[in-house]
Amino acid sequence: MTENIRPQKNRSQNSGREDTGPSNFTMRGPARINPADKKQIQLHPVGLNRIAALFAPHKGTIAVVVLLISVSSIVGLAQPFLVRGIIDQALPAKDLQLLGLLAGAMIAVAAATAFIGVIQTWMTTAMGQKIMHTLRTRLFTHLQKQSLAFFTRTRSGEVQSRLNNDISGMQSVITSTATGIASNVTTAVATAVAMVVLSPQLSLLSLLVIPPAVWFSRRVALLRRDITSTMQAELATMNTYVEEGLSISGVRLAKTLGTTGRDAARYTESSERLIGLELRSQLAGRWRMATMSIIFSAIPALIYFVGGLPGTTLSIGTIVAFTALQSTIFRPIMGLLNLGVQWVSAMALFSRIFEYLDMVPEITAPENPVPLDPATVRGEVRFENVHFAYDGGADVLRGIDLALLAGTSTAVVGPTGSGKSTLGSLLPRLHDVTSGRVTIDGVDVRQIAPDVLARIVGVVSQESYLAHASIRENLLLAAPDADDATLWQALASAQIADLIASLPEGLDTLVGARGHRFSGGEQQRLAIARTILRNPRVLVLDEATSALDNTTEAAVQLALDHLAVGRTTLIIAHRLSTVEDAEQLAVLAGGLLAEVGTPAGLRDAGGAYAALRAAREEEHAGEELETVA
Repeated sequence: MTENIRPQKNRSQNSGREDTGPSNFTMRGPARINPADKKQIQLHPVGLNRIAALFAPHKGTIAVVVLLISVSSIVGLAQPFLVRGIIDQALPAKDLQLLGLLAGAMIAVAAATAFIGVIQTWMTTAMGQKIMHTLRTRLFTHLQKQSLAFFTRTRSGEVQSRLNNDISGMQSVITSTATGIASNVTTAVATAVAMVVLSPQLSLLSLLVIPPAVWFSRRVALLRRDITSTMQAELATMNTYVEEGLSISGVRLAKTLGTTGRDAARYTESSERLIGLELRSQLAGRWRMATMSIIFSAIPALIYFVGGLPGTTLSIGTIVAFTALQSTIFRPIMGLLNLGVQWVSAMALFSRIFEYLDMVPEITAPENPVPLDPATVRGEVRFENVHFAYDGGADVLRGIDLALLAGTSTAVVGPTGSGKSTLGSLLPRLHDVTSGRVTIDGVDVRQIAPDVLARIVGVVSQESYLAHASIRENLLLAAPDADDATLWQALASAQIADLIASLPEGLDTLVGARGHRFSGGEQQRLAIARTILRNPRVLVLDEATSALDNTTEAAVQLALDHLAVGRTTLIIAHRLSTVEDAEQLAVLAGGLLAEVGTPAGLRDAGGAYAALRAAREEEHAGEELETVA
């Protein structure tokens, strides 16, 4: 499903369709099927075998529950016959012994059905929660396998909606469908048989209401299906607004730009649309259901009327018992029809979830990975005739041939958009080359197991991410078995141990949402400490100091220098001052490798690097003149 965002339209990242806005349903007439919903069902149909597979591991539980339901339904049918015995025999004859026996049997039947109901509820709830758990974890794990490109083009609110709202929306169907069908079918059949036994003529009168009930319920199902998909899309929009407006970065942006009022209004509008959708969902078909209720109420009246006609041989007990059965049979019938309504409404949710589960990851783990021991890797990196393009577009990198000798540092510079960060992202497989290959010690990174590659290649980027947890928990992400002494050693290497030691809670200090308890430079040094604990043989420094002031940059650069010792290091740099100490310098221009050499040699050669330095010096000179002015 796509989210409805006003005033813009949002193109779905998967199906390529555009939003059509809110559902076309109005209370003035029948709803039209949402074209986007219809197209999604066509593009991502949900086979019943896939849904049945969710229940396959629980066949034994289902069998026991169905047995309990059947016993409960049959036992419950004894009540009308017991009532008839009391009215027709025990009360007129003043037979206290028979009256006590029948009354006791009524209590026993009620107790037995109640006990069976408790056991049934426990078993079905446990089964349903296990299925939901399986579905949630499968979806979460599968989404983790998706490439960065997927998360770049997909709003986080949409992902959260499918993982939380859509699966929760299916919960009632998964929990109650199988048992509901068994219960309602058993009760309906058994009740119909009992009604025929009591009075075939009255049975025919009661069953005349079933065809209109089916027709009315089908209309309600179509109405609610349209609204359900639109409600889920609106919830996804609200999730996005919450994340964008109430995260630490979002709040900071809103306060500095003065957009808090606009953000609140946007969220309010979405909430108001949700009110309307919920009202339409609850009121969908209510007039039709009200008509059915009138019909149901008229049936007992007709039974009493027929029972009072001259020549009728039905006893009072039979009429009372039949009336009770009549109300009993309509409940399971309506239950079956309501299950149909729920099922139709849930199909759009199943489609959304299975659409994500069916997505083939753009970057996959090798079936037979090449064994590579991170402890013995030398760290020689080669880019061999590398080409790369985003989503089938024009090449961002073209024919890159670059060697990084083991234990050496190589800096990559170039104008904005020249492909520097893209080149760095190919080494840890954040993206895969379009053609050519990237190797470590002669092994294509695509043939290395992901967990092994993550141990070999460490990345420190411009935007370090810290989880909303303690400093200790953030560091242990890299080395779960590390003791406090090892953590303090890593912090010392990252030039931040003294600061952490001065905090009242030390390693137990919460870093705050996205690490905003600390400054940008402090966050970078914590990220560096985490990378030190990972102890990678190959290191990618992607603009790691470009957003820092000169003083903070010096402290972070010192930590990076300590981190890079003895490692093969690829430095993606915007500031040319950070690359002068590199052993090799590569210049990119328009996706091509313009020149390679030592910083001093390229500076003196008067080529692309010299021109880049001259342009930067001119920019800085202009900035200084503006400052003086």
